[in-house]
Amino acid sequence: MRNFGIALAFLSLLWLNAPAFSDQTDTRLAPLFADLKAAAAPGQAIAIESKIWSIWLENSDEKVAELLASGTESMAHANFNEALKAFDEIVALAPGFAEGWNKRATVHYLMNNLQESLEDIAKTLELEPRHFGALSGRGLVYVKLDDLPNALTAFEEALEVHPQMVGPQVNVEAIKRILKQRDI
Repeated sequence: MRNFGIALAFLSLLWLNAPAFSDQTDTRLAPLFADLKAAAAPGQAIAIESKIWSIWLENSDEKVAELLASGTESMAHANFNEALKAFDEIVALAPGFAEGWNKRATVHYLMNNLQESLEDIAKTLELEPRHFGALSGRGLVYVKLDDLPNALTAFEEALEVHPQMVGPQVNVEAIKRILKQRDI
């Protein structure tokens, strides 16, 4: 049950924003990440986060944009095989587009393909090291694998980028409590 709640926090990041259609190299991102790190309140951070997601989801290639929209729609309706096909095609067509890898990592996670999810998260982070969604997602994968030390590290890395992010905050505290109990 705990894993389900943690997973919902991660998935909500992916489904809150509809695709706008740029990418992780967009020059608008650097000041937004600076603002995100300096945000004093969760409401302020959410507005900045939304702008970042909008940029990450943009893609000037019409085919990639269509696949992103259809894959996201399929994922939202739990049609994971169709979503995976769409995201497979995105990473083939646009291997430098971080969000294609991130979306595919999410589908792999939902399909319990945890190693594949970790591989796609690694590629996402190679392309966009500040991808707080992928960092948090990596933590969720490690929770499913019952590798709490690595999960804790991943959630803490997400908080370094996005200090107001609620899911990782909750997960860090929960994991610290569990690890402390295990040490007793």
